[in-house]
Amino acid sequence: MSASQLAKAHFDAAIAAAAAASLDTDAVCRALLGLIVSKYLESRPVSDVQSELRFVAENCDPDTDFMFMRP
Repeated sequence: MSASQLAKAHFDAAIAAAAAASLDTDAVCRALLGLIVSKYLESRPVSDVQSELRFVAENCDPDTDFMFMRP
Protein backbone atom coordinates (compact mmCIF):
# COMPACT_ATOMS: atom_id res chain seq x y z
CA MET A 1 0.00 0.00 0.00
CA SER A 2 1.32 3.42 -0.92
CA ALA A 3 1.30 6.49 1.30
CA SER A 4 -1.42 8.01 -0.90
CA GLN A 5 -3.58 4.91 -0.66
CA LEU A 6 -3.17 4.79 3.12
CA ALA A 7 -4.06 8.47 3.48
CA LYS A 8 -7.08 8.13 1.18
CA ALA A 9 -8.41 5.15 3.14
CA HIS A 10 -8.21 7.09 6.41
CA PHE A 11 -9.65 10.22 4.83
CA ASP A 12 -12.57 8.28 3.36
CA ALA A 13 -13.19 6.68 6.76
CA ALA A 14 -13.17 10.09 8.48
CA ILE A 15 -15.63 11.52 5.96
CA ALA A 16 -17.91 8.48 6.34
CA ALA A 17 -17.76 8.77 10.14
CA ALA A 18 -18.55 12.48 9.88
CA ALA A 19 -21.59 11.77 7.70
CA ALA A 20 -22.79 9.10 10.16
CA ALA A 21 -22.45 11.61 13.01
CA SER A 22 -24.12 14.41 10.99
CA LEU A 23 -20.94 16.49 11.11
CA ASP A 24 -20.11 19.06 8.45
CA THR A 25 -17.61 17.75 5.91
CA ASP A 26 -15.84 21.13 5.70
CA ALA A 27 -15.37 21.17 9.47
CA VAL A 28 -13.82 17.70 9.37
CA CYS A 29 -11.52 18.72 6.51
CA ARG A 30 -10.42 21.84 8.43
CA ALA A 31 -9.75 19.71 11.51
CA LEU A 32 -7.69 17.24 9.48
CA LEU A 33 -5.75 20.06 7.83
CA GLY A 34 -5.00 21.52 11.25
CA LEU A 35 -3.70 18.16 12.43
CA ILE A 36 -1.54 17.83 9.34
CA VAL A 37 -0.05 21.29 9.83
CA SER A 38 0.65 20.52 13.50
CA LYS A 39 2.41 17.29 12.53
CA TYR A 40 4.47 19.08 9.87
CA LEU A 41 5.54 21.70 12.43
CA GLU A 42 7.02 18.98 14.64
CA SER A 43 9.82 18.46 12.12
CA ARG A 44 9.73 21.33 9.64
CA PRO A 45 10.21 25.09 9.96
CA VAL A 46 7.17 27.35 9.62
CA SER A 47 8.41 28.77 6.31
CA ASP A 48 8.66 25.25 4.85
CA VAL A 49 5.12 24.38 5.95
CA GLN A 50 3.84 27.67 4.52
CA SER A 51 5.59 26.91 1.24
CA GLU A 52 4.02 23.45 1.13
CA LEU A 53 0.54 24.86 1.76
CA ARG A 54 1.06 27.67 -0.74
CA PHE A 55 2.07 25.17 -3.44
CA VAL A 56 -1.06 23.10 -2.82
CA ALA A 57 -3.28 26.21 -2.79
CA GLU A 58 -1.78 27.61 -5.98
CA ASN A 59 -2.10 24.30 -7.82
CA CYS A 60 -5.48 23.01 -6.67
CA ASP A 61 -7.47 23.84 -9.82
CA PRO A 62 -8.18 20.43 -11.41
CA ASP A 63 -8.75 22.10 -14.80
CA THR A 64 -5.26 23.61 -14.96
CA ASP A 65 -2.25 21.65 -16.13
CA PHE A 66 0.94 21.86 -14.13
CA MET A 67 3.87 23.30 -16.06
CA PHE A 68 5.81 20.04 -15.62
CA MET A 69 2.93 18.09 -17.24
CA ARG A 70 3.14 19.91 -20.54
CA PRO A 71 5.17 18.35 -23.36
